Amino acid sequence: MMSYPRFVAAGEALTDLIRVANEQWSAKNGGATWNVARVMSALGVSSAFAGAVSQDCFGDALIAASRQANLDMRFMQQQPASPLLAMVHETHPPQYFFVGDDSADLYFDPQALPDGWLSAGVWLHFGGISLARPRLASKLLQLARQAKQVGATISYDPNFRILMNEQYDPVFEEMSRLADVVKVSDEDLCGLFRTTDKTAALARLQGWLQPEAWLLYTYGEAGATLIHQQQQWQQTPPVIEVLDTVGAGDASVGGLVYSLMLQPQASGETHLAWAIAAGAAACLAIGATPPTLEQIQKLLCK
Repeated sequence: MMSYPRFVAAGEALTDLIRVANEQWSAKNGGATWNVARVMSALGVSSAFAGAVSQDCFGDALIAASRQANLDMRFMQQQPASPLLAMVHETHPPQYFFVGDDSADLYFDPQALPDGWLSAGVWLHFGGISLARPRLASKLLQLARQAKQVGATISYDPNFRILMNEQYDPVFEEMSRLADVVKVSDEDLCGLFRTTDKTAALARLQGWLQPEAWLLYTYGEAGATLIHQQQQWQQTPPVIEVLDTVGAGDASVGGLVYSLMLQPQASGETHLAWAIAAGAAACLAIGATPPTLEQIQKLLCK
């Protein structure tokens, strides 16, 4: 009998082109959902990234990194189209734009995924800019609806970016209503709801969620709150030497999913501790480097 991954993140894998000097650029593999797939794989969960990349040096680099991360390559596609690029022309503070009007990610074909993979036993993750790109978003939304129909578990991290304007609002609301787990930061709330009133924005988001849904609300160095069935738990992160915060949000949602998946009977306090420790562990390395299980467990003991 054919086996399938327990965790599948569907969305975008892209290349960050970061300007490091006036005429010099550095290419880094990235993509919010792709990062979460790597986090889960690093924690020992059989995982896959479902999406498409280009057939060039950028796509080849993402394929090689996915193999190195032990992702199930049956779910990743290469298409004869241009690469999706995030042009980061300033890093402090970050200033960026995306290049990919007709890029490979838009040609992702859910019908080409392995037969029989979608079942009640799989956990699907969505988010990132993939849901803000209409041609791709329509496919991913349909996949999320199908997952809901078969009883699969869905997590969603919108991960606000400049593409998410008023046209994104219906997608944001529908995904929030479909998801069993939602992760959002204070910056996400302000951007997605176009407001400075974080309390009102959080309340509105909560009004969309299923009664059984988990909501992870993060606010940087001050910590995070986990909300479930009228209960709330709050924690602050452990004291560490932060080398880089890139990928910390992706790691935190991965830590939460890992805890919910492998120890579903644990307390909300425990689930939150895993999310915060995973996010903190990701800050111990440069770039979006998935934390190891050992790193997370060490921070859990602090």
